[in-house]
Amino acid sequence: MTLGQPQTDRPLRGIKVADLVRGPLAPITRYLAELGAEVTRLVDPSGDPLEDLAANIGKARAPDGAQAVLDAADLIVADAGQTIDMAALRAGKPSLVTMTVSDFGGRGACAGWQGSDLVLHALSAELSRSGIRGRPPLPPPGDLAYQCAAAQAAYALTVSLYHALRAGVGDHIDFSALDGAVQALDPGYGIAGSATLGKPAHLLSRDRPAKGFQYPILRCADGHVRICLLARRQWQGMFRWMGEPAAFASPEFEKTAIRYKSPELLPAIAAFFATRTREDLEAEGQRHGVPISAVLTLEEFMASDHVAERNALIEVRLPDGEVVRLPNGVATIDGARMGPGGFEGEKVRFPTPDATLGRHAFEGLKVLDLGVIVVGAEQGRLLADQGADVVKVESQAFPDGNRQSYLSYGLSVSFAAGHRNKRSLGLNLRDPRGRSLFLELAAKADIILSNFKPGTLESLGIDHAAISRLNPRIIMADSSAFGASGPWAGRMGYGPLVRAATGLTLAWRYLDDPESFSDSITIYPDHVAGRIGAMAVIALLIRRLRTGRGGCASVAQSEVMLSQFAAEVARASLGRRRSGPGEWPQGVYAAAGDDDWCAVTVRDRRDWLALCEVIGIGGELARDEAEARLTTWVGERSADEAMRTLQARGVPAGRMLRVADQPAFEPYRERGFYRIERHPYLEEQVVAERVHAQGAALADPPTRPAPLAGEQTLEVVGQWLGLHAGDLSHLIADGVLEPTEERVLLEARAAVLASAS
Repeated sequence: MTLGQPQTDRPLRGIKVADLVRGPLAPITRYLAELGAEVTRLVDPSGDPLEDLAANIGKARAPDGAQAVLDAADLIVADAGQTIDMAALRAGKPSLVTMTVSDFGGRGACAGWQGSDLVLHALSAELSRSGIRGRPPLPPPGDLAYQCAAAQAAYALTVSLYHALRAGVGDHIDFSALDGAVQALDPGYGIAGSATLGKPAHLLSRDRPAKGFQYPILRCADGHVRICLLARRQWQGMFRWMGEPAAFASPEFEKTAIRYKSPELLPAIAAFFATRTREDLEAEGQRHGVPISAVLTLEEFMASDHVAERNALIEVRLPDGEVVRLPNGVATIDGARMGPGGFEGEKVRFPTPDATLGRHAFEGLKVLDLGVIVVGAEQGRLLADQGADVVKVESQAFPDGNRQSYLSYGLSVSFAAGHRNKRSLGLNLRDPRGRSLFLELAAKADIILSNFKPGTLESLGIDHAAISRLNPRIIMADSSAFGASGPWAGRMGYGPLVRAATGLTLAWRYLDDPESFSDSITIYPDHVAGRIGAMAVIALLIRRLRTGRGGCASVAQSEVMLSQFAAEVARASLGRRRSGPGEWPQGVYAAAGDDDWCAVTVRDRRDWLALCEVIGIGGELARDEAEARLTTWVGERSADEAMRTLQARGVPAGRMLRVADQPAFEPYRERGFYRIERHPYLEEQVVAERVHAQGAALADPPTRPAPLAGEQTLEVVGQWLGLHAGDLSHLIADGVLEPTEERVLLEARAAVLASAS
């Protein structure tokens, strides 16, 4: 098959990338290739052919050491094993952006440590939250840690590329897969889902969640379904659907915490579902406004009408004649899929860089942020961290779910981490005057972000078609669960439902218990989808530099997951499964201490011989015997000692960290990964990542604290539109503008004073 896609002006057209990355981070530049960059691979294929194809589809091949490719490149990405003199290349081309990728980064005492997907899960604290209480921690399926790290690296490259094109200043990025996995998979210190009520992850239980916790999965006539009852209106829909049973008629059941604690509610819903099919339950749930999804296999999702209608998969013929299916890109730009094979070779011209620009990539850009929950928070926060004026547009009638908090004034450490450096504008878009004000703001904006259910912006008259008539330079980006088209487009979508519908939930179980669904408290793919959406926005900003026009980008969370499981998609299309335990030991081993564990991965014979020497066994033992000896060896020492002893011999190993352990752990501390700050309205410290990636050209994020709802309303309309308080009193009185109420400000100040005393 020919990989050509429907013609559109791909936003990274004309950008040349040299790729020298082997191994699990090779997908970094696939994201750039999909967006139109000419990516040339300068290393030979290695490992599993399907994994190599999935990581590198759409890239060109060239002989190793092709100097002409390096000389022409705008971006060079290489693994730590390459011997290229990056500094010399940058000296000859000051706007060049280079990146070296490794498991633990290029500096610090742990720079030489070896990683694996499992080790990254252990050290990122994802493993400590995966599994079921009373059982060993459960390694997540696939290669999620590396896949999310690859997306973070690709995002970082686009940020530095935009700054280089705009200001003429290149950079070198020292990229750590551990840093990237922590940020893009499920950061313990960052924006969390609304179900946590903003409680910091380090205050949650040290143990793994109880079976069936939080987003329940219930049996039905032909399998399982998952429901997400978070908002009051969603519970009210469930209550009506069940026939308004008297046992649950108390208004107390409108509170999420009360529903979680009820011993009778879930059994009643389970009995109600038991005789219905997945398809019927999905249809009835949608009619009643209940977020619900069938729990599907990957193969069922791939065979769905939705995937077919969205053209989410393509067919690729292998050299032996077999045909495999692969994801057809992870984003759409201007309505066209950004699938593989889309780069165009003609030269393009960018404007002369402005050397007076500062060290934040997005300074001077204005952003209207309509985003909610995790994806919405992350897209805007990433732009704000690099200097954009990001205005979070909020409404009292439809508050962001992350405003649900253990505090009465809608703030939490989670919200503070996810919305730092933003301002808040309270605006009622349902009022025609509110819509008119929004359009005035949009005429002056560079970017508008949203992640509502498809059709919401159209219903308000503020979709891309309407706004681009006022502002042809506008860039708009939306994210949704299943995309803006296809039979599932109208579904209410949360990450847990996306995981259920795409096969991830079924894959995330213990082998010996089919009811052991273990993805309940992970927040995936929200964070990584936010980065992919922001990457698409930056690509459109790059296109705008050379064309002067804006555009629109769309990302479906379900297709983010397809992209990150591309090798599994290929195998499934051939009727294959990922191979089970191989020749060498790997797994999570109990260490001395209270629920302490050490992850170990033996990759090859070199690792095997090093392991044998460390634990004192001969290299001829069978796998089962070696596993038993390794289990005993780890159990006799602390997880930290086991990790350090094995890492000293080059064997990938990592102790299972809890979230609270991370700030003091060596690799994070040495790289200055976290920053800790005080918020004026919070007792707790706000902890979050310091920078999106470690380079030299870009400045650290500003330190503006996250806003109360509507806190800068008058400031924003004054600065953006030239309107002043005297002009706006009637709009405030009529509820069109919604500045922070004096009562809320007093509550916030009182809470801080009380904690201080």
